[in-house]
Amino acid sequence: MSATAVHSLWTMAGGVTSAAPAEKFKAPVIEYAQLTPVLIVIGVAVVGVLVEAFVPRRARYYTQVFLTVVALAAAFAAVIGLAAGGYGTTKAHIAAMGALAIDGPTLFLQGTILLTSLVAVFTFAERRLDPAAHGNRVDSFAAQAASVPGSDSEKAAVRAGFTTTEVFPLVLFSVAGMLVFPAANDLLTLFVALEVFSLPLYLLCAVARRKRLMSQEAAVKYFLLGAFSSAFLLFGIALLYGYAGSVSYATIANVVDGSVTQIDPALADTMGNDALLLIGGAMILTGLLFKVGAVPFHMWTPDVYQGAPTPVTGFMAAATKVAAFGALLRLLYVVLPGLAWDWRPVMWAVAIVTMLGGAIVAITQTDIKRLLAYSSIAHAGFILAGVIATTPDGISSVLFYLGAYSFVTVGAFAVVTLVRDAGGEATHLSKWAGLGRRSPLVAAVFAVFLLAFAGIPLTSGFSGKFAVFKAAADGGAGGLVVVGVISSAIAAFFYIRVIVLMFFSEPKADGPTVAVPSPLTMTTIGVGVAVTLVLGLAPQYFLDLASQAGVFVR
Repeated sequence: MSATAVHSLWTMAGGVTSAAPAEKFKAPVIEYAQLTPVLIVIGVAVVGVLVEAFVPRRARYYTQVFLTVVALAAAFAAVIGLAAGGYGTTKAHIAAMGALAIDGPTLFLQGTILLTSLVAVFTFAERRLDPAAHGNRVDSFAAQAASVPGSDSEKAAVRAGFTTTEVFPLVLFSVAGMLVFPAANDLLTLFVALEVFSLPLYLLCAVARRKRLMSQEAAVKYFLLGAFSSAFLLFGIALLYGYAGSVSYATIANVVDGSVTQIDPALADTMGNDALLLIGGAMILTGLLFKVGAVPFHMWTPDVYQGAPTPVTGFMAAATKVAAFGALLRLLYVVLPGLAWDWRPVMWAVAIVTMLGGAIVAITQTDIKRLLAYSSIAHAGFILAGVIATTPDGISSVLFYLGAYSFVTVGAFAVVTLVRDAGGEATHLSKWAGLGRRSPLVAAVFAVFLLAFAGIPLTSGFSGKFAVFKAAADGGAGGLVVVGVISSAIAAFFYIRVIVLMFFSEPKADGPTVAVPSPLTMTTIGVGVAVTLVLGLAPQYFLDLASQAGVFVR
């Protein structure tokens, strides 16, 4: 067969004859202005990779820190610009050929992620906590990530003063994925965003300077369990595509409601099959609940939080939760509102076991990072109470809670980096005994964060819990509020136990020291305390902001 015959067969099979007019191919319409925050972060992340290749080693650290801070600040300014331009309210729409929703929840969550990441990056850049090695200042990350722990090549890298400055572009790539995740308006965009923000986190978990084997073990656990959750999500997407004949949120929602009349002949056998809808929806929910750390998908959380470098733990605990809950809200409120009778009982059960499981298991913990990990699991349960409300107040209360929680978390983990002994960070609770006498200011700041986690009045934690529980009660989930209050009481026990340990125990003679940080970590902790107190004392403006931003574009 001649080449021309093959070519004509191929074009006919594709449904395009060689004589067809060229107008059939329409260029995609991309609203670049509305995607500015994501584009800035991805663009600077790519520049950061080039910096690793071309900038001399001694100048890389300062270049990367400067680029990262500027990128996050500029992206946040772009989010503010879009919100001021009305894209969160009157001009909310679906952009990028239906792939992304630019609306109130998107801009609110993107702003929260960018601010949290900006504050967290300061702890990445901290270089005054460890004693200088061979005349060089060191940070929390391995001198050379590729070298085997304890090997000669690692020792040589430490002597030469190498630092893993690649962490900064990795953070930016992760942030870019997190910005897209809650904005995704079709299932494929959701999956791509999930992978873009997860893969850099797997790497970041493995590069601790101290306790490298534990750090690498944490990364492997996170990677393997993360791969499982991605597989669940992808399988769920395939089933929902079979059910609706589309990956677009709007089309799936219309098929669920029964408002679609045209059925693709190729999908006539499966379209509208409820088994595909229920199993696919359950699988996608499983993938998202893994990311928020809800029971029973929480197994990775304590090990990863304990093993990862503490700056990474703080960043991950705050920003990942914001992105994942944003995606979960959009899925349940935009795609599956017609299935509320099916998913609400399941989410009730998940929220109850998450609140109680996180609070009860936290009591037995002896490591401060594991304690904060179980605390974050309990908080995921509290936030789920707001998700279950299925009212506009439910959305706005979750947005407010995420904003309040993220800053408390970053601040708390920043304080954990300061308490050190000869082996690095002293994370065992027994080492924190008497800290209030040795360093009253650090202990007082940590106490503020713990009280906020416990939901004590005049802190952001109380405002957030009150908003979420009120929304849940108004939405007919009063039983959930009762469980939430009991869980909060259980959780308050172990937070206050740590405060008692710090202020009312005798300090040990061989106890840890409190390192004096640079202005970078001071800024992180200061911002955390300021946000905690402002949202606790005068939350109304921010509650109004969250309620204005709480409307999804459909």
